Order: sequence, then C-alpha cells, then structure tokens
Amino acid sequence: MRKILIVGGVAGGATAAARLRRLSEEDKIIIFERGEYISFANCGLPYYIGGVISDRNKLLVQTIEGMSKRFNLDIRNFSEVISIDRENKTVKVRNVKTGETYMESYDILILSPGAKPLRPNIDGIDDAANLFVLRNIPDADDIKKFIEENKPDRAVVIGGGFIGIEMAENLTEQGIKVTLVEKLNQVLAPLDFEMAQLVHRELNANGVDLILEDGVAGFRDKGKKIILESSKEIDTDMIILSIGVVPELPCLEYAPMDFASRGTVPENPLAKSCGLALGKKGHILTTKQLQTIDAQTGQVIEDIYAIGDVAQITDYVTGNETAVPLAGPANRQGRLAADHINGLDAAYPGALASSVLKVFNLTVASTGNNERQLKAKGLKYKAVHAHPANHATYYPGSSLIAMKLLFDPDSGKIYGAQAVGREGTEKRIDVIATTIKLGGTIRDLAGLELCYAPPYSSAKDPVNILGYIACNVADGVYDVVHWNEIDDIVKNGGYLLDVRTPLEFDAGHIEGAVNIELDELRNRIDEITISKDIPIYVNCQVGLRAYIAIRILKANGFKNVYNLSGGYLTYKGAKYVIKNAGNIGPYKSFEEKRPDSILTDISKSPQIVKEIDATGLQCPGPLLAVYNAIKAAQDGEQIKVIATDYGFAADIENWCSTNGHKLISLTHDNGKYIAQIQKGNKDNRCPLSAPTSTQENATIVLFSGNLDKALAAMIIAQGAAMQGKNVTVFSTFWGLNALRKDKPVKVKKNFIEKMFGFMMPRGAEKMPLSNMNMLGMGPIMIKNIMKSKNVDDINTMIKSAMDLGVKFVACTMSMDLMGIKQEELIDGVKLGGVATYISRNENAGITLFI
Repeated sequence: MRKILIVGGVAGGATAAARLRRLSEEDKIIIFERGEYISFANCGLPYYIGGVISDRNKLLVQTIEGMSKRFNLDIRNFSEVISIDRENKTVKVRNVKTGETYMESYDILILSPGAKPLRPNIDGIDDAANLFVLRNIPDADDIKKFIEENKPDRAVVIGGGFIGIEMAENLTEQGIKVTLVEKLNQVLAPLDFEMAQLVHRELNANGVDLILEDGVAGFRDKGKKIILESSKEIDTDMIILSIGVVPELPCLEYAPMDFASRGTVPENPLAKSCGLALGKKGHILTTKQLQTIDAQTGQVIEDIYAIGDVAQITDYVTGNETAVPLAGPANRQGRLAADHINGLDAAYPGALASSVLKVFNLTVASTGNNERQLKAKGLKYKAVHAHPANHATYYPGSSLIAMKLLFDPDSGKIYGAQAVGREGTEKRIDVIATTIKLGGTIRDLAGLELCYAPPYSSAKDPVNILGYIACNVADGVYDVVHWNEIDDIVKNGGYLLDVRTPLEFDAGHIEGAVNIELDELRNRIDEITISKDIPIYVNCQVGLRAYIAIRILKANGFKNVYNLSGGYLTYKGAKYVIKNAGNIGPYKSFEEKRPDSILTDISKSPQIVKEIDATGLQCPGPLLAVYNAIKAAQDGEQIKVIATDYGFAADIENWCSTNGHKLISLTHDNGKYIAQIQKGNKDNRCPLSAPTSTQENATIVLFSGNLDKALAAMIIAQGAAMQGKNVTVFSTFWGLNALRKDKPVKVKKNFIEKMFGFMMPRGAEKMPLSNMNMLGMGPIMIKNIMKSKNVDDINTMIKSAMDLGVKFVACTMSMDLMGIKQEELIDGVKLGGVATYISRNENAGITLFI
C-alpha cells in the first residue's frame, strides 16, 4: 500500500484522486484543501453573481462527504501544506482555523494548489472596502452579498482577461454600469488586436465603457474613486480586481508590484525550500510525466508531481515552456499523473490553451498561438482571415463568423486560430484544435469531411474555407496584405482595387481605393493603367470576390497581386473607435440599466412608422430595404430595419451620414442587427456627410443581351438611385431583350420580324450568360446560386429599379430594326431615341455602356 498526498483539490487534484482510486483500491489517498470546498465549478462563479445560475448548490461538483464515500478518500479541508521535507518524505500541515500544525508522511506527493489572483501594492488598495477578487465560492459570496446589500449603480473592473470580461457582462446583467480598465491596448490577450476589436465593439454595444492603455495609479476615499496613470479619475461603487493569477503555494509572499510588471512573481519559498526547480514566473518545472525537477542537479524527482495552474508545461505547438491556468489542461494533467503513478505509459504532450468565452451575444474562441506569440518566438508564419456564415444563408438566422488562421507557409503546420461570432463559433475552433493535436496541416483543413445540414453548416464548412484560403496563399496563387498595412501602402502610391458593388463602395471604403465591380472587371480591365509588374492590391467585403478578381487579373497578365485578408469587414472592424457613455469625472446617472445600442442617443423621438424585416438578405438587399422605407417616410419620421448581414451593420452608419439621415440606434440581439433611422432633409444633413453632387443624373446604355451584364446594369442603377441620382437605362439592340415580356404577344409582324423574334430570348429570364453559358446550363446554375444567396432575380431587380424611380427607355430605332413592338415590352418602359438619351445624359455624374 502506498500513501499518496495531494495538495489542493478542484480540477487537477480532485481529478487525480478519483483516477488514482479507480486504478488502485489499496493506496491510501489524502487530499489537503486550504479552503472549504474540494470540488466546485469556479468557471461558473461569474454567472452565479450575474443570476444566470440561481442555485448556489449547483456550483458544488462534489461535496467532501460524497467524494470521500464514493472514492474512499481522506479529505481534509481548511488544511494548508506549509513545508515539504524531501529527505524524510514528510509535509507540514497547518489548520487554517486553529493554527495548529502536524507532520504527515508520504510515498508520493502531488502538488495541485492552483493559482491566486494578483493583488499589486497600489496606493490605497488596503483601504478599499469595496474591492473584490474572484477565485472561489467565498469570493463569489462576498461579491453577491455586497451587491444585494449596497445596490451599487456603477462598478469598475480592472483587467480585461477572462474573469474581467465575464464579470463586466454579469454585473451589467445586474443593472450595474460597468467601466473596464485595461493596461494593454486590448482585452483578451489570446486574441490578436483586430479580433479583440470585435469584442470591444460588443462591450460598448452593451453599455460597458472601455479604458485601454491606462493603468491604475491609486485608490481614494476607501475605493470610491480610482486614479488612473493618465490622471483621469473614475467614481465607482465597487471594484473587481482581475489582472491575472500567480501560482498559489503556501508561504508565497508578494513583493510590491506595479502594472508594468504584471505577470512576474518573486521566488516561491515553499518550492525553493525543498529544492524544486522553478520557471521565470514562479511555476514549478515538470517533465512530460509531470514529475518535478531538482533545482540543483536537474534530476527528475520521481516521487513529487506538479499539475494544474502551478505547473510549467510545454506549448504543444512550438515546444516552448508555458503555463496554462485553465480547467481543461488541469483535468488532463491530473489523470495522466495518476496513470504514471500506476505504471501506465503516460506523457503530457503540452497544451494548446484552447479556450472559449461568452461576451454578451458573442462567442469568442481560440487555440494555439497568436501573432504576438509567434513574433516573440521568431517563427515564420502567415495569417489569413475569413468571414463565413455559420450555416446555410438561406436557412433563417445565419450569421457570419470572423475567423483567423496562423500557419507555416512552407510546411502547412497550423500554429493557431481565433474566431468571434455566434452559434457554432467554438465548434470550428474545436475542429482546428483537434487537427493540430493529430498533426494535421492546412491541407487537412481543406479536406475535412464535416457534418452538414442547412441549420448547422454549409457544404463548405467555415473550417474548409479557412483551409482553402491558407492553401491558396501557401501555393502562391496570391499573397495577402493586412488591415494594418493597406493604409500606408495606398498612401505611398499603391494601387488598391475594390471590386464590390458601387452601393457597397459608397456605404464605406478604404481611402484611395478604385472601384471596379467584379462583374465588370473583364470589360473594364483596360482602366487599370499601371504596369502589370507593379503590385496591385484587391479587396472586397470578405475576400471571396477579391480572390475571383485576382484570378481574372492574373489571367490578363498582372503578376504581383495581393488579397486584403478578410476584406473590408476585417479592415473596418479593426478600425473600430471606442464609444463610451462616459463615467470619468463626476458620475452621471445611467438612464437605462441595460443599453443595447451602439449609438447612445436615447432622447425622445418620433414614433416608428414602419418596421422592415431584411433578415437573410445580403448586400445590397438590406440597404435597398432601408432606402425604400426612408423614401416612403416623411421628414423626421423613423423606420426600423432588422437584418442579419453584419455587412449591413458595418455600412448603415456611413450610409445614413452620406445621405443626411440620423442613425438613432444600432442594436444586435442573437445574430440580428436592428437599425432605427430618422429621415433627414436637406436642412439637417449631417455636417460630416459628403457634399451633395451637382451631377445629379446617371445614364446606362444597355447594349448587351447577356444575363450577367443586365444584372450588373440593374445593380448599378439601383445603387445610383439610392444615392439620389436620376437614373435612366437606355436599352438598345440586344439590350432590348431584357425589356421584353416573357410570353408571346399577338402583334402583326412580317417574316423577318418573326424570325428575329423567334431567335432572340423572350425577356430577361431567357437571356444567356456572356461566359460559361454551356447551352443554357450556366444561367440555370447562376439563378440557383442567386436564389441560395438571397439575391433577387433579374425581373425583380428591374421592378425594384423602377420602384426607385429609374427610367427605362427603349430605343425606337433598334426596335424597328429588330422587329420589336411596343406591346411586347414590359409595363413602364418609355420609347425614345438618341435625343431622349442625350437629354437624360446632361449633367450626368455616371455614364456607363454595358
């Protein structure tokens, strides 16, 4: 029989004890726990404070009595191990209630005491009666009791890590106005900046104020006032200190510490006293079998193990030393240590640090290394972004997931991934984490066969899409440029081609970009006058259309082509500017307990006259819905539009500003974006909006009889009309077929006219494609794709354009030549000749020949 002592319970220690007993009934197992509870759900503590978990008992995974009986354990709570005598193989134990001490011998010792929150030596911290940390159930009880008894209106959370973000959310859920202070330029260190910006936006959207790149210099008035390093002051009713954790080993005393040195700790007296080797941050060095190491000789100490938050382990991806204070790795380490103790072939390969976090309506997940870590380690890597839908877009409720993948372009090895989205976000990171663990590469991501049904995914899963993009970059199909590089590139003369529609471009674009819509690129490629050896940078909304444009450009001889990774959505998201309601200086009452709007104007306003459901529509559908509703409203009236395309959310503010309307609020709830807009007039145009163009007309000559070119003409016509242009589409020759009715009309024609009528397509729906027509299969395919993507068919587009005021004129000369009679044309088409076209073309800001 062996005597095994375990210092600490919860994830690591309790798991080790249970596994030890399952493997052996003979061993005597004793657990020492400094606190009251041996096994509790510490990850659920913020949600207990926020009221999401209402029953406190549900936090208790196992009671001492229950676990002792089930696994035949000797569990001693309120017991702290304060020293280790390796030579005599004993530990000294102190009863934290009575102060009494005693010695306990061991054959094997497992150290799993966890970690404790950092509490730096800041001026006034000891006098702050309203300051709390959150690590265990008593901490949660103290916070909950304070809220119930004092009913605070405002709180400050110091630190933007997991606990800090969860506490900011759950305090907000309790109706408390929260300000979050973070020393770094972003929250959530596992994310790279552009991904963290999406979290910043979500926090702001739910009323949390953010103060970044500023630390705490001191506390005044018993914690009622916080002084920042910038000399700003914040008034508060309570403080949550959440700046990180350090290994919790007995006798560990903290030296004075400021925020600049956050994350460093002095030497560990307990471990040092028994000669255990320590890492730079005070964690205990371990082997692959989680055994400790002698500090003097470097030899393995076979009878002492270290697991969980206290252990320094290996980064699975890079092999570097690391420490991961997460429950998942601690559980696995506890099991593996028990296996090794019982002679099983066990080794801990290292941690990926996979994590997931709820931030109001968002799910934030990551695995492996981020860019900062890879740069610090000097590793060569590439990064790509994508914004795929979480499931089929034609199934209700789809939303985009912002994803980022980091990999070695030579070997294809995956270094890490990050994702921010809603339903299904963490699933994708789980798949990538599994691929990494099994030694897979970016090519395996592209080839994974994953579950698909419309409510859950798409035939090409977001993970597959990331793999495709990464393979294109690794194979040299194109290279990528990133959001933080493109502004300087354009400023220094670089050519940026934006291949989105004019409507998307007008709603927001990168300064200096040239707009040529993808579907027009082949016909307008001569407008790109730079040398074909000079770099050309391409962007669209998310990167897909830019990729197609790159293929076209390369086929036309352009050799040095780059895709803006993640497109305009990544760029605009990364450029988000913090919007705070304001809690600096004298406190102003917070008028709503839970503001959901990104904009904070909550003044009284006219009643909403119309509500538009644009869910499931993709750009320009939601903007078109807004335009039509605004057009029908009176000056000063409001409309409400609900959409699921977050391209709409990114563009609507700019669209309103450009067109002189007021965006009262933009909220998002469970994947839906809700915009409340007040119609403006020429007298209340936003001062930051673009000046009204004096070129008020736009004309399009539709000569082509091809379906794709007619579609392009309708999209441009709608976009120009929505920007206030007087638009005329002048159809001539083959373009007249787009205006023909789809059913035969009894009219008198001669033989030649009948032959023309028989050979030409009857109406827009029967028109062929300019390329890949494939005996009529091409148009069928493109129509099916348009339907699945919620893009209107050509006839609906023509009707929408007419409803927007677009004038359709049929060239009478061409009608005579081709034997087309007025009765054959759809309703609403006017007849005219070149003089009519010329009159419409006067003062035109846009003239296109398609």
